[in-house]
Amino acid sequence: MNLGCYLTRSSTFWPDREALACGDRRWTYRELEERTNRLASALLARGIEPGQAVATYAGNSAELVETEMALYKGGFLRVPINARLAAGEVEHVLADAAVRVLFVDRAHAELARNVVRDAGLPCEVIDYEDDPDGYARLLGEGDPAPVAVEVAADDPAVLNFTSGSTGKLKAAVQTTGNRLANMRKRLMTPERSDPGGERYLAAGPITHATGMGLLAAFARGTTVVVLPKWGAGEFLRAVETERITSTFLVPTMLNMVLSHPSIGATDLSTMNCLRVGGAPVSPQRLREAVTVFGPIVMQGYGQAETTSGVTVLTSEDVARGIAEDPELLSSCGRAVFDTEVSVVDEDGAPVPAGALGEVVVRGPDCVREYWHEPELSAQTFRDGWVHTGDIGYLRADGYLFIVDRKKDMIISGGFNVYCSEVEAALYEHPAVSEACVVGVPDEKWGEAVKAVVVSRPGAGVRDGELIDFCAQRLARTKLPKSVDFVTELPVNRNGKIDRRAVRDRYWPTGARKVH
Repeated sequence: MNLGCYLTRSSTFWPDREALACGDRRWTYRELEERTNRLASALLARGIEPGQAVATYAGNSAELVETEMALYKGGFLRVPINARLAAGEVEHVLADAAVRVLFVDRAHAELARNVVRDAGLPCEVIDYEDDPDGYARLLGEGDPAPVAVEVAADDPAVLNFTSGSTGKLKAAVQTTGNRLANMRKRLMTPERSDPGGERYLAAGPITHATGMGLLAAFARGTTVVVLPKWGAGEFLRAVETERITSTFLVPTMLNMVLSHPSIGATDLSTMNCLRVGGAPVSPQRLREAVTVFGPIVMQGYGQAETTSGVTVLTSEDVARGIAEDPELLSSCGRAVFDTEVSVVDEDGAPVPAGALGEVVVRGPDCVREYWHEPELSAQTFRDGWVHTGDIGYLRADGYLFIVDRKKDMIISGGFNVYCSEVEAALYEHPAVSEACVVGVPDEKWGEAVKAVVVSRPGAGVRDGELIDFCAQRLARTKLPKSVDFVTELPVNRNGKIDRRAVRDRYWPTGARKVH
């Protein structure tokens, strides 16, 4: 068993088909196969053993894709480091995972070398770009013959370090079996086009959700086009010039694309699948996306702890939601294939349809532990289920509705207020570009509902107008008590709106975040 075998097979089936594109550079399946074999064999020849950790700390590039596939072939433990992590966090990841080799790009090389030197870590740093004795030399040392080190299904394949909503870095241990289950799930939901014509645009960080589909893409002969740096204009140009058929966006990226001035002049006719996920997306944004891209928009729900999406709201579901069942647009869909989803109470017992509880998930793609975190593992992974920390409910027909994160719930005057519900109402207003709802200190109510809004250019909307608008859609206890307008909202390292950073602005230093 080896995750890299699927690239090898595709290079046999379609050797001259374009496999990878980044800017003006192109690789066929034959070329990508040979380069990844060289990299894997060179690492093995340098004494890096299967199961040992090899990390990447770089922005999007073709080399990042090559490295991922090579690490699978060599049976190494892959550690993708978010390119936005600071020095102290990088040091923590390198030390915690006992990383032996770290691949970097020009923008991260100096910081990485300083971290390794100052911490005295036994880690070799290899530069993709500037070091003449680095990546190119390593490839030259390798053998182009197929590499496929045997690994077991339970062997760790990827350490997915994430801070989540807590700020503390922790790593979900994704095994080879988890990644295989992810691949199977994606292959069982084929795109609408001929596989030979599929062109997937990796627009967000490959180290995170955007890159989760690479293995399945290569297994089915898709061309992967890498966007080196995110920008709504760059995204639209890539869709048009590269004739992109499918892509993945987080909601903040979708907001930027839909409001970009060139959206109406861009040829989007080749697109047959637009996936949205990584954070809740408002019903209004789904409607707008369908208006622009056509009935090809779908959204899903998953976490690092589940390796892949566990539910999907298909494009057909979205279309039905727009036409006849508007509640569907607030759903993240139904369980996918061999995944089980349940909603449970505090004792872990399933609750009736429509009742709120914690969302729990199990299946072959679900993680069983965090790296070196036994106490946190015991809290999250119980009796075979992943406890997601999300509050939601299941409709009788199996559609899952995520209401909020447990930690994001506002308790105002004894009433539970879910931020995502208030945000969905705000997004219905045509003047709202982005919104983030948080709880702020209030002497009377404990916490008051605060909306922080980015308005569309030239909209001129006032706070009272937005509150009155929400009053037509929400109970009085859920209304924002105040609205602040900002030019932009902070985002976290994964490009999602950083609710914690927004909330912290309104709480005195050292104060409890609840009253």
